[in-house]
Amino acid sequence: MKNITVIGSGTMGNGIAHVFAQNGYNVQLIDINPQALEKAVATITKNLDRQVQKGILTEEQKTAALANLKTSTDMKAAAAQSDLIIEAASENFDVKTSIFKQLDDAAPANCILATNTSSISITKLAAQTKRADKVIGMHFMNPVPVMKLVEVIKGYHTSDEVNDSIMSLSKAIGKVPVLVEDYAGFVANRILLPMINEAIYTLYEGIGGVEEIDTVMKLGMAHPMGPLQLADFIGLDVCYSILNVLYDGFGNQKYAPCPLLEKMVIAGDLGVKSGRGFYDYSHGGKELIVAKNFK
Repeated sequence: MKNITVIGSGTMGNGIAHVFAQNGYNVQLIDINPQALEKAVATITKNLDRQVQKGILTEEQKTAALANLKTSTDMKAAAAQSDLIIEAASENFDVKTSIFKQLDDAAPANCILATNTSSISITKLAAQTKRADKVIGMHFMNPVPVMKLVEVIKGYHTSDEVNDSIMSLSKAIGKVPVLVEDYAGFVANRILLPMINEAIYTLYEGIGGVEEIDTVMKLGMAHPMGPLQLADFIGLDVCYSILNVLYDGFGNQKYAPCPLLEKMVIAGDLGVKSGRGFYDYSHGGKELIVAKNFK
């Protein structure tokens, strides 16, 4: 596999494109919005500059990485030239289904279709195509250029050959792949999101404040970031969506989103992306300020 197409140029998409381009792959980054593509290239360039400043890359390696990267709004044309396509669009089953059907029609028969979903069933997505054996999950962690883990999720019909190929490819780009089964939330979010949800319940029930809850988890459990700050970083809308996938998938009340989380999502307080969540980021996020008294 040499020609990689990434669908979606947001935080995850541009990070995935960055890592593949940095490691010598020909990358096409696709988005329906030309302005989003310009922003993505600027972000990738800034992140490569940071790597140069830290001595991780040379200036020549940065230049080579950018030369490996192309952008386009024509998804079908890009798909036709691809060995691997990684979908990194919004965490919405209908959106992903539409994309996968188009990719299935446009991509070569041997092309692997991967998704960066953090919770949606690989088997369900694969069922929308005529190549279920070549559909797989590649759940990268944010920020992609920094985080080592890739959760590789095999669907019900994903072939062993495709599993092995994606595991090897993940290692080739400097990641540590972990192969998991296709059940709601996989491993990472099945463990992480109930913890975040319980932290929100702890706040909702008045047992502790925002700073107190995060301090307990940072100093008591050696977490680099408290669960409420982490929820802000992930996006409260994303947390809410994943919890609903877990709740729908298992029918267990322990996965039901906390009412406070639902209220905040409805109100538009989504965390870092909106400027406010459990903390206030309107001052640039340099200093964490508790957004309000939560009731």
